[in-house]
Amino acid sequence: MRVVIITQDDPFYLPNAIPKLFEMIKGKHEIVGCFLLSASPFGKKESLILKSIKTFKIFGLHFFLRYLCLYVWRKIFSRQTMQKLFKERDIPILKSEISINASQSLDWILAQKPDILVSIAGNEIFKNQLIKLAPKGCLNLHTAALPKYRGLMPSFWVLHNGESQTGISVFCVDEGIDSGPIVVQKFIEVGDTTLERLIQKTKLAGMEAIAEALDVMMRANPKLIENNNSKASYFSFPTANDVRAFRRSGAQFF
Repeated sequence: MRVVIITQDDPFYLPNAIPKLFEMIKGKHEIVGCFLLSASPFGKKESLILKSIKTFKIFGLHFFLRYLCLYVWRKIFSRQTMQKLFKERDIPILKSEISINASQSLDWILAQKPDILVSIAGNEIFKNQLIKLAPKGCLNLHTAALPKYRGLMPSFWVLHNGESQTGISVFCVDEGIDSGPIVVQKFIEVGDTTLERLIQKTKLAGMEAIAEALDVMMRANPKLIENNNSKASYFSFPTANDVRAFRRSGAQFF
């Protein structure tokens, strides 16, 4: 199938995970375009300065300095950035500040003639016109075992709440929040880990799940898993109080 990826220009985790997806779908599916959104960990578009201030206020000085150094290193010295990873494979990229739902965005995606869209760390609610744009619809990766832990930063909340198990879910996007039917779901033991390692682990496992989900969606009548709203839990971006509780519980960021 012809695949268009919708993702963020993440400097931290995705550049290490995306190559695994390239490898796993090679010869079966073709990535024909990447719509690259500005990195937005807070779930909405904000300036770099505002994102930096909010990160410092919520997560503290140690966290802020660590990720500031990682950000600078990735941007200046690393050859493994999201843009470079797609460009070196001659995959067309549109890096855009406009909404993914804007007519210009839809026109660009449509011009790539996709069979299916795949959202990885998307930071907007997709509207119906985008969801229905490709014949096979749109998939999204969520790094939790839906319907639990819908929303933002699920790995943070899994550790915050002392869960022994988490998961990854690839589901069909609808106009709700992480509420569409599930195509592939896998469960992961949390163990003794940090947030950084858990995110790395779930992102890599997520690439495997996306590759598997693309194979499933090729079938005439793919068998899907119910994403039961009655069993759902939703979490928003953590506050400074949530971060303090995270640390008091013994959980670690890195």
